[in-house]
Amino acid sequence: MKLNRMITIPLRILLVEDNEADVILTKRTIKKIVEKPEIAVVEDLTACRERMVNFAPDVVISDYNLPSCTGLDVLQLVQEIDGSVPFIFLTGTINDEELAANTILAGAWGYILKKDMNDLEERLKPLLKKVVFNLSSKDELRERLRENRIAVNQIYDYLESLNSDNKEQKENIIRIKENLSKFDLGDEDGKA
Repeated sequence: MKLNRMITIPLRILLVEDNEADVILTKRTIKKIVEKPEIAVVEDLTACRERMVNFAPDVVISDYNLPSCTGLDVLQLVQEIDGSVPFIFLTGTINDEELAANTILAGAWGYILKKDMNDLEERLKPLLKKVVFNLSSKDELRERLRENRIAVNQIYDYLESLNSDNKEQKENIIRIKENLSKFDLGDEDGKA
């Protein structure tokens, strides 16, 4: 008898998809696999960059053919921001073996064809379990890194907005100080 256990570790999933029907089906399937998923949906590179920076996903699932870019553009952006984030293609475009092989060589963890959406749960579950396996031993560190990354990104946002009005600067400083006060930047052994 095969046990069909859900993934109980909460996962932050960035879904890069422009087709609303595929978004709904993919989210529904993820919720069958992961007990407490946090799913952010974007459809272009600008929104993807913002979510990579401020959402800090555990995994990115992306269509290959998007209105303003390709999945390889998304993969390259994700790797530039955080090369350790697993990347999975969920696409109807990859239909030749050479293109599929190139996505793997470019750094994708895998790909699922949209023609197999009826079997999406069966095909996506092993890939998400692999993500969890790689994360499970690093849970506390992963959360601290995510919080630190968000705080650093807020600092960058503040520095970019130095030319804005004084009231907004004061609010940014307060927000940044509050976020930085949450972090213990190391222990007595000097480890972060």
